[in-house]
Amino acid sequence: MDKDFAVRVTVRGYETDAQGHLNQAVYLQYAEHARWELLQAAGVRQADLLAKGVGPVALETTVKYLRELRAGDEVDVSCRFVWTEGKIFRVAQSITRADGVVAAEVTCVGGFLDLAQRRLVEDAREPMTALASDLGLLGL
Repeated sequence: MDKDFAVRVTVRGYETDAQGHLNQAVYLQYAEHARWELLQAAGVRQADLLAKGVGPVALETTVKYLRELRAGDEVDVSCRFVWTEGKIFRVAQSITRADGVVAAEVTCVGGFLDLAQRRLVEDAREPMTALASDLGLLGL
């Protein structure tokens, strides 16, 4: 994939805090939304994951806040999976205003939980390679 997958979001007034900028927890919601949109675009539905007996889990999330966002701002939330060997993967994301200014960077470490065993699957890439119709979108 030449360019990171991204979704456009408009900051809504009710998502802002007393200072008038985007509440810190909402950055995480935007990042999660982009991850699910990427999976959907790659042909992986939540129902497919559940039918396979696995679910994505976040193990660690880091947000670096760079610029404030205010109600009405339009942002692109990018998403790129970074795969390694083993049980975990990383997701690199940025939240960028329409004027090109990066407002935040989000890094997530995740894995796929075997819902019956309640343990991470041994190869995090396996559920994606088994279910995705567009592996390129997922960086596989």
